[in-house]
Amino acid sequence: MTHSSQCQPSHRWLTLTILSISLLTVMAGASVAPALGAVRAYFADTEPILIQLIVSMPALFIILTNLFFSQLCRLMRSRTIALLGLALYVCAGSGAFFCTHIGVLLVLRALLGVAVGMLLPLSTGLLAYYFPPKRMAHLMGLSAFMNQMGGVIATLLAGLLCTISWNCAFLVYLGGLVAMVLVLLFLPNETLPQRPKQLSMWATLRKFHPSVAGMLLLMLIFFIFPTHFAMTGLSMGLSQQMTTLLMVGLDLIAALAGLAFGRLMTWLPRSMKYVAPACLLAGMACLAFADNVAALVAGCVLIGIATGLGVPYLNTIASIKGGKESTTTVMPLLAAALNGGQFLSPLVERHAPTSSSGQTTRRVPIR
Repeated sequence: MTHSSQCQPSHRWLTLTILSISLLTVMAGASVAPALGAVRAYFADTEPILIQLIVSMPALFIILTNLFFSQLCRLMRSRTIALLGLALYVCAGSGAFFCTHIGVLLVLRALLGVAVGMLLPLSTGLLAYYFPPKRMAHLMGLSAFMNQMGGVIATLLAGLLCTISWNCAFLVYLGGLVAMVLVLLFLPNETLPQRPKQLSMWATLRKFHPSVAGMLLLMLIFFIFPTHFAMTGLSMGLSQQMTTLLMVGLDLIAALAGLAFGRLMTWLPRSMKYVAPACLLAGMACLAFADNVAALVAGCVLIGIATGLGVPYLNTIASIKGGKESTTTVMPLLAAALNGGQFLSPLVERHAPTSSSGQTTRRVPIR
């Protein structure tokens, strides 16, 4: 019996199970965002670079794990990888609740990155494995929607929890227990198609380099944009609260764009590849030449649309081209590029000019 016939009776639950993983993968940084000030105060005697590593450490280990994901699939089946990743996700994520030493906290953040690195390729690759290409646009749009909404939900929930104590914010990772139950009940335990031995990682990168490069560039802009948006907004008199609200709006717009992606792909199949780049350029132009708040808001909306449409488009095209082997070929590379954009954005921002007050306001990446 093939995998398609096995999963057909519970295909809705299978879809929900895979999408629940998408909901979790963005929380590696989201839970830290509201609590970062309190964390910095708690570890007041710690070097600032170590505080910054709390944010960037997961992204680095996500990238490293993604590069070895194909070898991992040779050793374990899909459900085993998902359960191991989710167990590590819950333990390493919520384990920070008990931390009183910065070194232990950084080790847990690294392990959290390994966990997300195991889950992220599954969150998109399993969609390409179980469902036909004609459904990819709709499903990748839903995955992008869940990804963005996961960041919004985690940020709001962690913000409420950190009013109790800084370490309570890390309890949001207990949400992985729900996904574990779904995986146990509805995800088949199958050996995923392996990348051909003659197709090395570099050969795979050459084959899919347009999608990988596009994802890296899109994520770089997405995470750099809030810095310059905030600086320009503050110089125009926007309050910090209003700036933060607009940043949350950026994620909500991206989520809604992802939700609409499947329908738009049906209406504009030949033109969709131009929509995200056009919105990206228009959004950056609004920021570069903004002389009023309306232009700033327009730039925020356009960047949100570009991200919400660009990510599922790149995933859709790559998954169709990669076929059922996408989980072990192109999806780990796209996941590495996505987190590479997040990891590299602070390095790029160092060369950005500061605001008139000499301060740079930056949103903590939530993706």
